[in-house]
Amino acid sequence: MVLTDSHCHLDVSEFDTDRDAVIARARQAGVTRQVVPAIAAAGWAQLKQVCVPGSGLFAAYGLHPMFLSEHRPEHLDQLRTWIERERPVAIGECGLDFFVEGLDHVLQQQYFEDQLALAREFDLPVIVHARRATEAVIVAIRRFGPLRGVVHSYAGSEEQARQLWEHGFLLGLGGPVTYERAQRLRRLVASMPLEQLLLETDAPDQPDAGHRGQRNEPARLPVVCETIAQLRGVAPEVIAQATSNNATRLFRLPG
Repeated sequence: MVLTDSHCHLDVSEFDTDRDAVIARARQAGVTRQVVPAIAAAGWAQLKQVCVPGSGLFAAYGLHPMFLSEHRPEHLDQLRTWIERERPVAIGECGLDFFVEGLDHVLQQQYFEDQLALAREFDLPVIVHARRATEAVIVAIRRFGPLRGVVHSYAGSEEQARQLWEHGFLLGLGGPVTYERAQRLRRLVASMPLEQLLLETDAPDQPDAGHRGQRNEPARLPVVCETIAQLRGVAPEVIAQATSNNATRLFRLPG
């Protein structure tokens, strides 16, 4: 199988001691490409160093809502400069997080909407974080469209998923779908249009059920693929090819 990890944070410090080995294990597992979204402006330079041309790693630059305390208004101006100079495959990780207490919802919304405006201006997809905030994300997408992108680690309803598909968005699914208790998510993935699906690990976070409590890494992506294949009653190769094609189309990746 040839797989694309549409969301992993290989630039973060958890991988500083063995990043090359992690990438090598991913390649051995058939994960040939990874999209690596940023979380804060302070990490953009490191992200650029990790995602060197020809590595199969593709950078996205953005401001993650969970790191709101690190963001400054001038970072949006800097983001514009980075987009113009670096030509990333997407803007992100951006979005809204209404789960973590103490994160100012109004300020989150401002940073999110400013990044949506940049995505529309530069015709780039957005990688969206939407924890306990799917409806608010849909409202913002509707207001700033037309846009395209992915809501990663999707946890909304089937109706919300349909609305996202209608607005040009895909759903990113990873480790959570491998847990049997995730019944709503597993029902969704069993019947959703395959052309709207991306696979992800969110490494080093969200390990699959067989790896719980441990650092996640892209080499675990086949477990996600096989779980989804079982839920849909198809061969894993079908899921791998379709989701890799979807990633190529959305992010305009090389083959």
